[in-house]
Amino acid sequence: EVQLQASGGGLVQAGGSLRLTCAASGDTFDDYGIGWFRQAPGKEREAVSCLSTTNGATWYADSVKGRFTVSGDTGLTTVHLQMNSLKPEDTAIYYCAVVPEGDYNSCAADDFDYWGQGTLVTVSS
Repeated sequence: EVQLQASGGGLVQAGGSLRLTCAASGDTFDDYGIGWFRQAPGKEREAVSCLSTTNGATWYADSVKGRFTVSGDTGLTTVHLQMNSLKPEDTAIYYCAVVPEGDYNSCAADDFDYWGQGTLVTVSS
C-alpha cells in the first residue's frame, strides 16, 4: 500500500512561490492518478490539480490555471506542485492523494483512495 508524505508548505507573501512535494513510500506513483487538493478554513475541500502517470494528462482548477504546475520526477517517487503568483485566497492545507490509474476518472476527491497528511500554505497580503 502506498503511503504519501506531503511537504513544502509555509508562509509566503502574495506574488511569491512555493513548491509542494508529495513523496511516495511502499510503492511508486507509476500507474496511479495523483491529485492535489486543498481545504481552507471554513470551506469545503476542493481539487487543485491532478496528473495521470499513464499518459501525462493534467487537470487544473480554473482558479490556479496558469499559476500552478503539477509534475512528477523520472522515477515517479515524488510529485511536485509548483505554485507561482500566490494569492491570499490560496491559503489552505494542501493534500496529495492517489488512486490506481484504472480507477482514475476525474479530479474528484471522493475518487481518491490514499491520502497524505496535509501541508499548510499561508499567503499573506
